[in-house]
Amino acid sequence: MCGISGFYKQRGGMKEQEGKFRKILDNMNRVQKHRGPDGEGAYLDDFCGLAHVRLSILDIAKGAQPMYYNNQGQEYVIVYNGEIYNMHEIRKELKIQGVEFQTDCDTEVILKGYGHWGCEVFGKLNGIFAFAIWEKSKERLILCRDRLGVKPLFFTRREDKLIFASEIKSLFAYDSRIAKTGKEGLCQLFALGPAHTSGKTVYQGISEVKPGSFLVVEKGAVQQQAYWQLESREHSDSVKETVEKTAYLIQDAIRMQMLSDIPICTFLSGGLDSSIVTAVTAGELKKQGKVLSTYSFDFEGNEQFFEANSFQPSQDAPFAKEMSEFLGTKHSVLKCSNEALFENLYGAMKARDFPCMADVESSLLYFCGEVSKHHRVTLTGECADEIFGGYPWFYRKDMFEREAFPWSYDMEARTSLLKEEVVAKLDMEEYSYQAYKKTIEETPRLMGENKEEARRRELSYLNIRWFMATLLERMDRTSMYHGLEARVPFADHRIVEYVFNVPWSIKFMGDMEKGLLRNAAKGLLPDSVLFRKKSPYPKTYHPVYEQLLKKEFVRILNSKEEPVLQFLDKEKAVQFLETPMSYGKPWYGQLMAGPQMLAYYIQINMWLKEYGVEVEL
Repeated sequence: MCGISGFYKQRGGMKEQEGKFRKILDNMNRVQKHRGPDGEGAYLDDFCGLAHVRLSILDIAKGAQPMYYNNQGQEYVIVYNGEIYNMHEIRKELKIQGVEFQTDCDTEVILKGYGHWGCEVFGKLNGIFAFAIWEKSKERLILCRDRLGVKPLFFTRREDKLIFASEIKSLFAYDSRIAKTGKEGLCQLFALGPAHTSGKTVYQGISEVKPGSFLVVEKGAVQQQAYWQLESREHSDSVKETVEKTAYLIQDAIRMQMLSDIPICTFLSGGLDSSIVTAVTAGELKKQGKVLSTYSFDFEGNEQFFEANSFQPSQDAPFAKEMSEFLGTKHSVLKCSNEALFENLYGAMKARDFPCMADVESSLLYFCGEVSKHHRVTLTGECADEIFGGYPWFYRKDMFEREAFPWSYDMEARTSLLKEEVVAKLDMEEYSYQAYKKTIEETPRLMGENKEEARRRELSYLNIRWFMATLLERMDRTSMYHGLEARVPFADHRIVEYVFNVPWSIKFMGDMEKGLLRNAAKGLLPDSVLFRKKSPYPKTYHPVYEQLLKKEFVRILNSKEEPVLQFLDKEKAVQFLETPMSYGKPWYGQLMAGPQMLAYYIQINMWLKEYGVEVEL
């Protein structure tokens, strides 16, 4: 994994100011150094500058970037972030057609694949990626992102320039004056956050390359095109065939994503998803005479203060221990203190460059930092719930029928601390509804499908495009902030494409959430884990953490300088602090309830101060 950045200048002339633009490239690399601590490089000509920081996973000796290729007089330069899991197959195909290779890394496969096939190569790639290719002879820049948006890629336009980067902070290294937000950005923040609309950000004028799309920048024009999208198809496989094919796709994806020249580990919560990933990985390493290292996460005091609820019915620790013993892994339990959880709210905001999933994200940032002390590649169970229908809104009637984002429908909670004039100007409920409605309208339809199955398809599409995207961003930023590469086998596009079209009666087989996945995993896990009721990523229930949040929130309210005060209604905020915190009724997802509301506003304040965000409302 790596970090990429750069810029295109339509009128050229950058070589005349080489020192200036080289320094900008160095600065863009510097602020993303956490993504690639092992090396860095830069390229500059009259029209294009490219920068790269490298985390060495494959072909450590020869994989430096930017990488260059001359194909019959056509010159290409690439900077790339990601992993291509089917690189060997594509490499063989290119070799048959006479292409020669100087390295064993996937960067060269993409670069020469593009030189040989052009944009057709994007659809051949199975992996997680974001890259920029400069065609020097045509003065054309290509920016491309993987199908599901696992790897980030942001861009902004300024006069005759287009600037791009893996993280927004690198855009600010080019020009800090672009840290602005307005009415739409504030709607993203307050009505949708910590999610955001695909292609948009909370900043004015800063966009992201959409998942499954690429940008062509040529002669000052910028065009975005999709090379992949989900399609609805008739599902003709029998139940038995569906289970068998699902099992094959999952195990094949996990094996492919074990590709690495350095040791790998897994996150093991003891839940169904991470246990499947761990079981297959441990089995493959055992064939090589190796023992897999696994990590589980918990919080200080949760043995005493954990409160079971409908969203989080049980703790992970006993199940993680059971799975580790069952598979014979080298297991470590990492615990996060209240103080570390609170302190990492700032780091999590910095990692994402805007407010995020509060302590749900700060804890993962902490855990990734601990794992990165021993490993630099991990496999996770992320994304299975969105794909296989593991959330309650897939089967609970009240949530299933609600015409709103099912994980974020309580707008009353979102407006409860805001000034009335802010609520009136933003019209948050309407903004959220329109974002929801637009995605529903984009859902690929299947002719002849009954109303209930069509609704299931809408929910699946909503989850993949919104909820899953947020969790993938969380995983990328928290892991890469510490130079840790986190892979997500369930987000293999072949699994997504296949399961998206499986009828609900099979997905929910046995009248149990993720019934298809459970049946596909038979033989891999003990029944106690295989049929364990879903419990999401853990969070703390310790009262000391809540006290830390309240103390900071009171400090903000008593100040006259804190920028978040322009949005907060002090009277409402004080009343909120005096009310017992709710842990069981989330306003986003399944984990973000009362304490996370405080933490989110604290992050908003941090963000406004850290980036000097100019607000136009």
